[in-house]
Amino acid sequence: MYIQPHDVEHEFPEYRQTLEEMKSRDIHLAELIEEYEQLNAEIVDIEENEKPFQDFEFEDMKKRRLMLKDEIYFILRGAQH
Repeated sequence: MYIQPHDVEHEFPEYRQTLEEMKSRDIHLAELIEEYEQLNAEIVDIEENEKPFQDFEFEDMKKRRLMLKDEIYFILRGAQH
């Protein structure tokens, strides 16, 4: 089964340069990205390897990933304006 990439670089290709510049300067952003990437890796591992999981826990993981993505986006968008 093909799993669409959800890593930060695929989610925000238009902010690639800004991401690289800000990660070293903004500790909060760097922490958000790290948490996002770790959570995303766990989700992908479950999806690709068909690991057992509880539906509600898996959905909570996806919701948390989306919340992190939104927060990262707002920080990046604010930096560009």
